[in-house]
Amino acid sequence: MAAPVRTPEQRAAALDAALRSRRIRAQLRVGLKSGEVDPVLIVSGAGQDTNYANLRVRWLLESLPGVGPIKAEQVMQRLGIAATRRLGGLNERQRALLMETVSR
Repeated sequence: MAAPVRTPEQRAAALDAALRSRRIRAQLRVGLKSGEVDPVLIVSGAGQDTNYANLRVRWLLESLPGVGPIKAEQVMQRLGIAATRRLGGLNERQRALLMETVSR
């Protein structure tokens, strides 16, 4: 299937939106690593903010101090969250368990 035809203005707008999202994620990762940003607010805000909803759970966990790929995978398995799940795709039980886990 061919990609949809976009005007140069549509392409430029999409590139700007992607750049904004990457910058938000980069700032968020720095804030999470330094402890300035509360991960519970990110998880709870995923229902309203598309920038948060599109984050992968694994990315969020690995952005926390002291959590690497192995620990993130262990936490996700314990909580019953698929490896590719995004914050916006969590059900209420998973979201509550994740908030409890990251609040420690």
